[in-house]
Amino acid sequence: MFKNFPPVTKNLLIINCIIFLAQLVFEQRGTDLADYLGLHFVLAEDFRVYQLVTYMFLHANFTHLFFNMFTLWMFSRIIENVMGPRRFLLYYMVCGLGAGLCQELWQTGEYFLTGMNRFLFADTQYGLMPMAQYLNLWTTIGASGACYGVLLAFGMKFPNERIILLIPPIPIKAKYFVAGYAVIELLSAFYSNGNIAHFAHLGGMLFGLLLLLYWRRHDGRRGGTGGWEVWEPRRPSRWERLRGRWRNLLRRKPRMTVRNGGKRFKDRDADYEYNRRRRERQEEIDRILDKIKRSGYASLTEEEKRILFDESRK
Repeated sequence: MFKNFPPVTKNLLIINCIIFLAQLVFEQRGTDLADYLGLHFVLAEDFRVYQLVTYMFLHANFTHLFFNMFTLWMFSRIIENVMGPRRFLLYYMVCGLGAGLCQELWQTGEYFLTGMNRFLFADTQYGLMPMAQYLNLWTTIGASGACYGVLLAFGMKFPNERIILLIPPIPIKAKYFVAGYAVIELLSAFYSNGNIAHFAHLGGMLFGLLLLLYWRRHDGRRGGTGGWEVWEPRRPSRWERLRGRWRNLLRRKPRMTVRNGGKRFKDRDADYEYNRRRRERQEEIDRILDKIKRSGYASLTEEEKRILFDESRK
């Protein structure tokens, strides 16, 4: 099954499954790994910076793990094949980090806007709890943010590919599928009272979008993809390709040599004259090509058409 899998996707699947098994083992011994490796609220006592990385490898239950790994299995192997392993790993981690940062930002806003910072105790379903202890319960785990970033990359690269939904089982284009998910997550973030980190999902998509746009612009300026096979720079237009072919033809020039008394030497004067004629010829070709660009091929005179025809036969 894993023989033809790209390496990063394969290892992510294996690592997430192994850590989930470790969670079950430690839970049987009375230790919850989420207390140490889950992403705590930034103002909580148990918050650690490394949790921004470790949280994305923990999962709350088997269903949580299954859907995230299913997303990786469906989309990550495709995206990694077109990005390459290194850039895909960087992309995945940036989406996960961005998801964690956005979730922290949302929790910080909620903490201050609701006035929780003014209270020493929080009213929970189990009664009053010290605020410091309550804030430690604000813990985020799961690879969902990074998976949403991968989903966004698939939608941007293959916008017209059709995805079959499970419920209802109808085909939908990837671009509409991704946009729909983003809208649902945005609405759920404000109107849902569940324990799902919707802003982490949106953060993964946001940071993925910013990174993809940066790569596209940066690689386009360099005139290449830099190993990023997906987000290619803008393809040259038909006019630019035509002009490039003409210029390549004009650059081809023979070395002019003459023989005198058995000695072979360059005739510099003849070479200079030849170069002058070629420059004049190239200027004429450029003028004709500009005319084609402005007014079309039909606007050329018979003499201009003959010049293009003669040049193409050389």
